[in-house]
Amino acid sequence: MLKILKRFTLKDRLFAFFIMILIITQVYFDLKLLDYSANLATIASSGDLSLERVLTNGGFMMLCALVSLVCAILTGFCSSKISANIARTLRKDVFNKVQSFSLNEINYFSHASLITRTTNDIVQIQMMFAMGLAVLVKAPVLAIWSIARMSSGAWQWTLSSSIIIAIVIITIIIIIGVCIPKFKKVQTLTDKLNDITKENLSGIRVIRAYNANDYQEQKFDKANKNMADNYLAINRRLAFLQPTMTLAMSSITLVIYWIGAYLMKTTPSNEQAILIGSMQAFTQYVIQVVMAFMMIIIISSMIPRTLVCVRRVNEVFDTSVIIKDGEFSQDTEIKGKVEFRNVSFSYEKGEEEVIQNISFIANKGETVAIIGATGSGKTTLVNLIPRFYDVTSGEVLVDDINVKDYKQETLHQKIGYVSQTAVLFKGDIESNLNLGDNNATKEDIDLALEISQSLDFVNKLDKKEKAFVAQLGSNFSGGQKQRLNIARALARKPEIVIFDDSFSALDFKTDKNLRLSLKEKLKDTTTIIVAQRIGTIINADKIIVLEDGKIAGIGNHHQLLNDCDAYYQIALSQLSKEEIENEKE
Repeated sequence: MLKILKRFTLKDRLFAFFIMILIITQVYFDLKLLDYSANLATIASSGDLSLERVLTNGGFMMLCALVSLVCAILTGFCSSKISANIARTLRKDVFNKVQSFSLNEINYFSHASLITRTTNDIVQIQMMFAMGLAVLVKAPVLAIWSIARMSSGAWQWTLSSSIIIAIVIITIIIIIGVCIPKFKKVQTLTDKLNDITKENLSGIRVIRAYNANDYQEQKFDKANKNMADNYLAINRRLAFLQPTMTLAMSSITLVIYWIGAYLMKTTPSNEQAILIGSMQAFTQYVIQVVMAFMMIIIISSMIPRTLVCVRRVNEVFDTSVIIKDGEFSQDTEIKGKVEFRNVSFSYEKGEEEVIQNISFIANKGETVAIIGATGSGKTTLVNLIPRFYDVTSGEVLVDDINVKDYKQETLHQKIGYVSQTAVLFKGDIESNLNLGDNNATKEDIDLALEISQSLDFVNKLDKKEKAFVAQLGSNFSGGQKQRLNIARALARKPEIVIFDDSFSALDFKTDKNLRLSLKEKLKDTTTIIVAQRIGTIINADKIIVLEDGKIAGIGNHHQLLNDCDAYYQIALSQLSKEEIENEKE
């Protein structure tokens, strides 16, 4: 919790200090009101009651109540401001932290878990500050002040009340201690429920195609039942708190009056009125103590879960980012050069290397293709260029500078990246093409659409570049989404373009036209293509064949057909033997 409190701004800390002043003032006037109430009881018992005394004491009681009300309203306002501010700060900081994660850290947390931590967990913390901040300050102040006032009463009252209050405190500690493990489980179950829901929504077409509705419902019902059972177990335990407090309050009142009746017998008649007033005041003080613990009980059901949420949010903050930003942010004389020097990589320390001893150079304007069987390391290899991962050994250089030395913003500005999965964001086509720091002009966007073979279908849309894009681009076909993703990478006019199997949804004609357009209109741009189809890479200047994470051959199409058996086998699976023999000649 201290780590969360350190994120308080100066304004929040001033509000918190103001809350403490308001609460101390409120408690003072609440207890002062009890003093005037005790005075009235004493006066009434003595038989010396007059309208003037009633009005005087009643007026002071009304004034105390009014001041207490104003303090309570201001406390609620300040608590709301603090809780809203800390929630906003935490959401922003968690989001920014996640944005700084490499794929290694992203893979450590599930997507559902990160969503839960950014929303549900922070909401729990916000509610705790909104509802609990004032209570956690007021309850101990009220209890201590009331106990101090109680000490002036008869020792019999103090002793008996202290024993009952001690039993209540022990009961609260035991019940909360039993509930904490259950609250830890709640957040894990929330992650699982969100995960199933997200999976179900994203895969709705597949689920319906395979008539798997019942199967998915069973999965959801199981997770939902586990969460419900966990909450029931928590609430059963917490249900003991309210009757315990009610029993304690009734018991204390009964004991005080029973002892008071005993003391009345031994007290002179001229002092009995004072005793009645003292008993009235003591009873009110004890009730205030019990009320303080009741306030803690109201908030105690939130404390364990909030502490779990705090730990989960801090886990995001405490996660070390493996990929550190470099310092180099200057322009380079060399443009568009990519070099791998004896690069090896494994996802975790101690695991087997998925790529080993990779060395090659892609010079400015060259088209370098990477091909290989599924799982050979093609995507992993190109992910090392923009530093989605860092190499285990060796060096990756862009424009003769190690990628680790670049500021990531500078490095990414040099690269246009098109991922395997076409991702579009809700908005319009223009906002997607001008994503982030592209700063593309209308001419840049038009050229990118033309090269990516998107111009024809975009011009047929009602609003053209301003046409609506649904979340994840669900209102476009797979081929259209892929072409728009390619256009986005080209719109930023990068030195290097990486296509990670980004032509798979295109027909052969569109694929061919796109590659010819790239070669014709972006002659100085270095192109790195990961592909499965021979037809996509047949005209590449250099083809790298990967097999089990190692280079099985490097050369152009004709050279590899003659010299690389792995490439020949790939070609044989896609082309006829006659076509291959003709290509070899």
